[in-house]
Amino acid sequence: MSNPITIENLTTNEKIELMEKLWADLSASPDYSPPAWHGEELTRRKNAVEEGLETYTDWDKVKEEIRKEIS
Repeated sequence: MSNPITIENLTTNEKIELMEKLWADLSASPDYSPPAWHGEELTRRKNAVEEGLETYTDWDKVKEEIRKEIS
């Protein structure tokens, strides 16, 4: 008899891997469409950057800064 795998027994890395696999499967489904608030939030962020209320940093630059901090 097999023991069912429960989320509580997974490591953090296993949980992240499971979430990534679930998201990949879900987002590839033709039945999936993101919730309206996703688009609204993207628009809000874009407008805030255009109005100079918020800024962003290039992802490669952020990774470089993190590497410097932890080394």
